[in-house]
Order: sequence, then C-alpha cells, then structure tokens
Amino acid sequence: MATALLCLMIFCNTFSIGAFGPLLPEIARAQGFADWQLGVLAGAFGFARTILDVPAGRLAGRRLGTTLVTAPLFLLVGVLLLGSAGPIELLVAGRFLIGAGHALGMVGGLTALLERSEGAAFRLNTFEFSGMLGILGGITVAGLLPAAWSWNRSLLVACSPQLVMLGLLPVFWRRFPDERRREPAGRAVESPRPEAPPQWQPIVTGMFVVGAVIAFAWSSVSQFLIPLRGTREFGLDRAGNSRMLAIPQVVDLVALLPVGYLADRLGSRAVLGGVCLALGIGTVFVGLGPFPLFALGGGLFGLGLAGWMLPMGVLREHTPVRALGWRTGLYRVGVDAGIFLGPLVSGFLGEAGAGYFVALIGVVTLVAGVRLLWGRLG
Repeated sequence: MATALLCLMIFCNTFSIGAFGPLLPEIARAQGFADWQLGVLAGAFGFARTILDVPAGRLAGRRLGTTLVTAPLFLLVGVLLLGSAGPIELLVAGRFLIGAGHALGMVGGLTALLERSEGAAFRLNTFEFSGMLGILGGITVAGLLPAAWSWNRSLLVACSPQLVMLGLLPVFWRRFPDERRREPAGRAVESPRPEAPPQWQPIVTGMFVVGAVIAFAWSSVSQFLIPLRGTREFGLDRAGNSRMLAIPQVVDLVALLPVGYLADRLGSRAVLGGVCLALGIGTVFVGLGPFPLFALGGGLFGLGLAGWMLPMGVLREHTPVRALGWRTGLYRVGVDAGIFLGPLVSGFLGEAGAGYFVALIGVVTLVAGVRLLWGRLG
C-alpha cells in the first residue's frame, strides 16, 4: 500500500516536468526570451532542488509525513505562478517552487522506499517508472492540446493531475504519520554517546558522481536541447517536439522494470555500467547527429535513463537505516545540481554550443560506464 501511494504521488507530480519541455520554444517566442533567459528559467527547477535536498533529507528523517504532505502544496503554487505568463522573475519563482515541491516529494518518497532493503532496486525502479509515466503524460497532453491555445493555458491543463494529490493529503498523513518516526514515550536511552556517522566508502563517492552525470545529461537534453534543436534545426512544431521527447520516455518505461529486476539479481553496478554506455552514446547522437541519429539517440538516451535509480540501490547497500534520510538528501544535491546546471550552461552557450556541451557529457557518461563494467569506479 505504501509503495502504491508513493508511486501515485510521483506520477501526479511529474506532469509538470513533462509539460514544460514541449512548450519551451513557445515560451521563448511569446515572452521574447533569449536563450540565456530560457536557461535560467529551466535551471531554476534544479536550483531549488539543489539547495533544498539536504534540508528535505533531514526533515524526511524526522517528519516523513510533513515532508510528503507539504510537497504538492509547493507544486500547486509554483504551477500557478509559472502559468501566469508574467515577467521573467515571476516565471522563475514559479519554476523554483515547482523544484522545491519535487525536492520534498522525491527525497521523502525515496526515504520511505529505502527503509526496507529487500528488493530495493525493483521498488526504486517502480517508483521511477511511475515518475516517468507522469512525465510522458505531461508531454502527451501538451502535444495533444490545440495548437491555438497559449502556452500557459496548455501548461495549466497539462498539470491538472496534481489536483489528485490535494484530495489525497489526509490519506498520506494517516499512512506516513510523523509520530511513527519518534521514540516511544518513556523509552530509556541506552547510551548517552551520539551515534558515529556512517562510514563513507569510495563506492559512495562513485555513485554520487554517476548520479550527477546522469542528471546533467537528462536536464541538458530533455529540458533544453531536444525542443530547441527540434524547432530551429529540424522544423518541428509543438506536436513534433512532444513526439521526440516521448521517444526516450517510452523506451525508459519499457526498460525500467526489467532493469530493476536484473539489478536485484546481477548486481546494480554491472547493470548501471551497461545503461551508462547506452546513455552516453544516445547523448552524443542527440547533441551532434543529423535527424536519424537525433531520433535514434533519443531511444538510447531513454534506455540509459532506466538506470536513473540504480546508484541509489548501490548506496542503500552501504548506508545504515538511521542515515538514509541524510544520505538520500545529500545524494540528491549532486543529482539536482546537474539538473540545475545542465540547462543553465546550455542556455548561456546557445543552441549551437549546447550540442557540443551535451556531446561532452555523453563522453563522460561513456567513461563512467566503462569504469563501472571494469569494476574500477568506487
């Protein structure tokens, strides 16, 4: 029941992520934004998550219910601000609040899922599957809405599944109460000495690096390069960009559960190395390839994204339960720093320069995949 609720939460919350990409070229035209302003707008989402991940991890470790119930409220306010079609400052504030809501929901959800170690990789990928399904839903709805609709009207309609979460807040509060994380009243403390911090192993550092690299690739490609390159270089409209953005999401959805199943049986590191190779090749194709490789790269990119949660599975093997909230939040700082910097750097480089930047990220991902398969990372 708990896993099902968390999957429903991430499904509803990620419609806003999927709807943003296809609408980015229209936002640029309607608002008169330069590429660097688009980069700032897209990057505000990841910036919020970067600075709030550790506080969210601490909060989830102490008050899991509060963390999960607060998340959809931030998302709602953020979507309304972004959908106002106001000045750049207001839109950036909206994207920031959307990122804050996702930080609370993601860290809280991961903390709840990781409390049990058995089958962690499969549970994590089921969670990720639900999130990717929500992103695909946002992409699909944005692409199917009438082209005559303004971008902000389309955005608000595409994000409407978030309203489901508002109705389920009492259910989440009952299922994940803060009280269950407190010590029973009157329980004696066995030792006055504080617990030693968990040992930091090289493999932990390796997984932090891999997670950040995957995030760099995802944000640069899906939140910036595919919609802008598709519009300006290949002449795609909103529906065409939605189809291109849907390719990696569909492949990701198909591969997620098999990848989680294999990781629980073959080991997360080996499977993660394989998906990093696919992600690296796909990222290079999306960044520099002609249209056939551009489309093929989207498919390989989606296969690579199926390994998005595998670093968390490896971290779970090397993290005691008492430190899960803290380490999950710290890990998400690196991931969300990549989500923030990917579109920001791409925006300042411009659409042409971003292609080479994305290709460089792909090469780094390839190197990480080779080192994982050779057993030298961590």
